[in-house]
Amino acid sequence: MPQVHHATKELTVGQLSARSGVAVSALHFYEAQGLIHARRTLGNQRRYQREMLRRVAFIRASQRVGIPLSRIKDALEKLPAGRNPTPRDWARLSAAWRDDLDNRIGQLQHLRDRLTGCIGCGCLSLTTCQLANPDDILGSEGPGARNL
Repeated sequence: MPQVHHATKELTVGQLSARSGVAVSALHFYEAQGLIHARRTLGNQRRYQREMLRRVAFIRASQRVGIPLSRIKDALEKLPAGRNPTPRDWARLSAAWRDDLDNRIGQLQHLRDRLTGCIGCGCLSLTTCQLANPDDILGSEGPGARNL
């Protein structure tokens, strides 16, 4: 990984990629989506402020827990302009997603519990399977294939 002197205030796209572990193409995509920004040199090369490292880390962590990019962008737009975000700013952003994450965790636990029961019984029947057809909803819709 290329070393970046600690006094360096701007990073090239290659340096940002190396430091963040995010592909250059993903950084270009994030920029096109308005999640990060760079200034352009006279030679039209991107230069990112060092704080973009933190933004990229926040984007990646948010994506890992399933937050859509549109919600990540909305959150990033709430950061204060004209100063680097503080740990408190970042905590406020992530706290706003806590209820959503708790709901998704509950849904995943419910799915896991039903999946275990389904695999345990081995039926995989469309009339009784709790995953493919909970409560035989498809049977009440009449004969024929419903999932095609």
